[in-house]
Amino acid sequence: MERRTIGATALDVGAIGLGCMPMSWAYSRSEQRGDRSLRTVHAALDAGVSLLDTADMYGPFTNELLVGRVLKERRADVFVSTKCGLLVGDGGERRHVVANGRPGYVRRACDASLRRLQTDVIDLYQLHRADPEVPVEETWGAMAELVSAGKVRALGLCAVGARSARRGATGVGRDGYEGTIRQLERIQQVFPVAAVQAELSVWSQEALVRLLPWCVARGVGFLAAMPLGNGFLTGTLTPGGGFEPDDPRARHPRFTAEMMAANQPLVAGLRRVAARHGAEVTPAQVALAWVLGRGRHVVPVPGAKRERWAVENAGAAGLRLTAADLAEIAALPAPRGSWD
Repeated sequence: MERRTIGATALDVGAIGLGCMPMSWAYSRSEQRGDRSLRTVHAALDAGVSLLDTADMYGPFTNELLVGRVLKERRADVFVSTKCGLLVGDGGERRHVVANGRPGYVRRACDASLRRLQTDVIDLYQLHRADPEVPVEETWGAMAELVSAGKVRALGLCAVGARSARRGATGVGRDGYEGTIRQLERIQQVFPVAAVQAELSVWSQEALVRLLPWCVARGVGFLAAMPLGNGFLTGTLTPGGGFEPDDPRARHPRFTAEMMAANQPLVAGLRRVAARHGAEVTPAQVALAWVLGRGRHVVPVPGAKRERWAVENAGAAGLRLTAADLAEIAALPAPRGSWD
């Protein structure tokens, strides 16, 4: 697989990463453990993926434990990214999540992640959310101390803000990342930002307005979260149902039967592009190739629960879209439905 670099320190990763969250968080509690998830991660690594993205809150904690089982066997093959700064309510209640950016907590969280991951260093440590009660510079300073201590190689920030700008909108291109950019400007003065993780996909392009250009201008890597639109752009979801009760898409305005039907032209367009590249090429691979085409500093991190999807996603690294392909994708209708 093609290799790409993250940040000015040139951290080397495969062009496509693997989001491990779906194995134990958000989509199904049934995926919290088991050999199937391990096989998925190993299949991705065998296909050239190296970046595994997790967080202490996923599970909570079970996702890092899963990745730790892989790291124990294949540490040299993995670039591990995890996150701190969010706490899940008692009993793992998913809807009760609070930020904690206190320096003491950040230090304890890092040590706990290292134990669960069964490693002595985290390649990329990301601040999941800034704590409104703690100056972000203080949180970032504590994270920088972890780099000095040799526990972390580089630091990243998960961007927030675009979804609120999309509320009620039907188009793309609006910039809801102003607050994130202000945070980035502040913490960059404390310690270099190696990467920013934010949503970017064919049906969610807000990051292209200012956030991605900010990263490019400063040599900051960009990890594209949800590059498959929470699964919609794969073309494998049945409009109007099939989600488990604890799957957030079951309550998501863009995943109602009406909106999923209204957005089918997006999937149809990706299918047409895929067909021009051969019967084995999928809409998901086209969607990932489009994200890869936003620049060599961009690394899409699609989530996957099954081996076949992880391997299919990795295969997108070898797909090269033509000018005609890109023009057709650019001409697709704007997505319908509010985002949250």
